[in-house]
Amino acid sequence: MDIVLQRNLISRVNVGDLLVRSAARSPTSLAVVDGERRFSYRDLNEWVNRTANGLATRGYQRGDALALMSGNCAEFLITYFACAKLGLICVPINLFWRLGELAYVLNHANVKGVVVEGTLGEQLASGLERAPNVGDVIVIGDDLAGPPTLRRQCGFSSLGQGASPAEPQAIVEDRDPLSYLYTSGTTSAPKGVVSSHLSVYLESLGVALDTRMTATDRATVLMPLFHTAQLNVIATPAIAVGASLFLQRGFKAEELLDLIAADRLTMVFALPMMYRALLESIERRSRNVASLRLAIYAMAPMPTHELKRAMDTLGCEFALMFGQTEMNPLSTYLRPEHQLSHPGAVGMPSVNVQVAIMDKSGRLLPEGQSGEIVYRSPQVLSGYLRDEAATDVAFAHGWFHSGDCGHFDADGILWFEDRFKDVIKTGGENVASIEVEKAVYAADPRVEETAVVGLPHDRWGEAVTAVVVVKPGETLVEDELMASIKSHLSSFKCPKAIIFTEAMPKTATGKIQKAKLRSQFADAYRK
Repeated sequence: MDIVLQRNLISRVNVGDLLVRSAARSPTSLAVVDGERRFSYRDLNEWVNRTANGLATRGYQRGDALALMSGNCAEFLITYFACAKLGLICVPINLFWRLGELAYVLNHANVKGVVVEGTLGEQLASGLERAPNVGDVIVIGDDLAGPPTLRRQCGFSSLGQGASPAEPQAIVEDRDPLSYLYTSGTTSAPKGVVSSHLSVYLESLGVALDTRMTATDRATVLMPLFHTAQLNVIATPAIAVGASLFLQRGFKAEELLDLIAADRLTMVFALPMMYRALLESIERRSRNVASLRLAIYAMAPMPTHELKRAMDTLGCEFALMFGQTEMNPLSTYLRPEHQLSHPGAVGMPSVNVQVAIMDKSGRLLPEGQSGEIVYRSPQVLSGYLRDEAATDVAFAHGWFHSGDCGHFDADGILWFEDRFKDVIKTGGENVASIEVEKAVYAADPRVEETAVVGLPHDRWGEAVTAVVVVKPGETLVEDELMASIKSHLSSFKCPKAIIFTEAMPKTATGKIQKAKLRSQFADAYRK
């Protein structure tokens, strides 16, 4: 073995080694449950190794980008950890993307191949038509639905056949990119967040410390793994400590409660609207959920009365996580002891994160004063892929700029106030308002002006809402405009409602004042 490789294997920081060490420590412990399939840590690690070695035989090497397009399944985790061990860059694909969005990411990330779930063949084909450099398709389930891709194909099950179960012999440096995670910004083109092994490794250990996660925990993975919130807040921390993961394909309250009762789950990560559904379900039919010790929520604080009801019904502690993709993702943690004493806050800095409040000139502000939330942490992204200008702006004054506004109180707890960027967080997805506005304008020439904002909604957190001024002398109805908009956007980006108004509130320079629109129509979805 080459001396450089030897030294690298001894002391490197590699997310794949989280699995290696848990498998060495507890080889027979339960690692992953995917439906009827159950994998021990030894089984999981050997499958990852065979997959990584199979990818190497197929010509993949350090620095190559491999897209991953799949729902929650064991193969998703296998691919992610195989990429890590081999030094490949994993590019998780948001399953809501279609056509141009999908093609943009495949091209921008310079993807060499795609691991895709067979049922998503038609969706993948829509992106491949515009991504000629993607030369390899590896199919989970072996049969690819939809039109032929005209690319080199193989089945995922055959990828590791005959390959060695031994650890791949690959040099991977600590700050090598592990993943490109694409997130919507204030423009229509998503930004590629470059995350290193070091950042995700330390974030995973930090989450385990904050949540007091141990090998005895049994956690559900019910939100999409293509989001860092589920991948790096639940999956990688659990693998790091040797806990058990129970994979689910989406959220169904009845199924989740049955799973908690049957397999004695200890941890759940869900959105506030999901906890409401759980409470309604458990009131209809009681289940034994006494095994739960921690329920994590995100996207938005829960109203105090709902939080108290959830605590009483589920009988466990609750905690709020706050962060963003660029932080991989955890930034602050509202601990169980602060849930009722500081309702509406987003918590104290996570283990590896320093948080400050900054004004526009780069001056750090004292307690109580509002400004931009900024971070210093080894968890921060390495930069935005092929976007040096955006990276420079984000790293100005020696801190990472979140684009969010907030302040610290006298107890050292952070309060989030508003977003500087016009990104709407709806149902766990980020939607750029300017992209939706472009679609509204493109949908019908009778639109004089439009502004897209997020309005409070019990289910979605923020509902994408288009405020529209119709051209003088023209008429336009909501159903007609909505149908046209849907032909321009992915479904999750489409407005939940269209509000027609006579005029927009504007500044002296003619800029539409979205804050006033949010205030004016804040009750639009309240019954």
